Amino acid sequence: MSQRDEKQVVVRRADRPGDLGWVVMAHGEVYHQQMGWDTDFEVLVAKIVAGYGAKHDPAREAAWVAELDGRRVGCVFLVAGDQPKVAKLRILLVTPEGRGLRLGTRLVAECLAFAREAGYEQVTLWTNDVLVAARKIYQSFGFTLAHEERHHSFGHDLVGQNWTRDLHAGAVDSDR
Repeated sequence: MSQRDEKQVVVRRADRPGDLGWVVMAHGEVYHQQMGWDTDFEVLVAKIVAGYGAKHDPAREAAWVAELDGRRVGCVFLVAGDQPKVAKLRILLVTPEGRGLRLGTRLVAECLAFAREAGYEQVTLWTNDVLVAARKIYQSFGFTLAHEERHHSFGHDLVGQNWTRDLHAGAVDSDR
């Protein structure tokens, strides 16, 4: 591969103007194009992003953007959960342009490393069973299915899933 063919991939904090808006827009567009989901999903993502942008605690919460040749192609957020030692992994996305470069894996690894440093003992996430590629990434890091439930959201009948990953000593450690 010549130097001209090499892609420059960067995973960085989502702290630049436009990052948060891009997250909402990209989720709306990608999930509509690939899954046929309606704007209710974009509204959910907007609420998550707005909550993070308005009041996140930088010592306990963070977000990352993946870039390919200077263009945003992925993101993930880690936010505080409902219990003090539990964090939530939220809104993982890699656009079609960024797929095949292990960016989803890199983004989840950033989340888990940050969660450990912030003192969390567990990370949880909510997803839907139709998101097979994301689920494979979560499973590769030792997340386990805790609960699933049928629901009608985003214009479709779906099966929502809650996954957990323990971080304390002795937990499965398949991080890369």
